[in-house]
Amino acid sequence: MVIRVYIASSSGSMAVRKIKKKQQDVLGFLEANKIGFEEKDIAANEENRKWMRENVPENNRPATGYPLPPQIFNESQYRGDYDAFFEARENNAVYAFLGLTAPPGSKEAEAQAKQQA
Repeated sequence: MVIRVYIASSSGSMAVRKIKKKQQDVLGFLEANKIGFEEKDIAANEENRKWMRENVPENNRPATGYPLPPQIFNESQYRGDYDAFFEARENNAVYAFLGLTAPPGSKEAEAQAKQQA
């Protein structure tokens, strides 16, 4: 399984800088926890942009405009946007959010074990 994070590489406006910070937050977490992922740049690749826009479910799209990066998928299965990722991280549930098994000894694995006991 490959985690795919759709990002935008272009920079400039304040809104874009906020997006960049969110992207760095997600990518930094994945790197720090040695979770394999692919970056898919929607600014430099029209196919990536089109695929992301078509595969974010209707109920997760903004009322107007297009979904903004970062958008997170496990293979082709939509997992969520930055807000969903942030909530999962706050609840020690990122592996479940990503559709992955938490590694033994992680906070998330320990929390799951307590819930099952």
